[in-house]
Amino acid sequence: MLTPADDTLAIVACTTCRFTPDRRENDDGERGGAAFAAALTAVRDGDPRYAGVAIQRMPCLFSCTEHCSVHLRAPGKVGYLLGRFTPDADAARALLDYAVAYGQSEHGRVPFRQWPQGVKGHFIARVPPAGYVTDS
Repeated sequence: MLTPADDTLAIVACTTCRFTPDRRENDDGERGGAAFAAALTAVRDGDPRYAGVAIQRMPCLFSCTEHCSVHLRAPGKVGYLLGRFTPDADAARALLDYAVAYGQSEHGRVPFRQWPQGVKGHFIARVPPAGYVTDS
């Protein structure tokens, strides 16, 4: 059931997420999560600023009331579940910009003033790293 993945700064994209709350797939039969994972990979590969962000794929993050969900994680940092993205390059770029700031942060907390507009309103949950809880 578990597949090893690099323990690094990563966006884990749910490949089975819906396109929108009302549509499971696009007209070509592609799920929203798979399209978002592809957009994240394309944007990352097209800009050297994002080279340090791994895009990892996994079916179902159990965030099924949302769509286009991802888990942002890095060793020793608070992780975040985000969702309700449009599976396109603009959303991918905003998430990757946030991921870079997140990766540079000490514990995974990025000051709100540094959040790209495209991630505001997309946070669903924060997840403490193994062996820790947060104090604020």
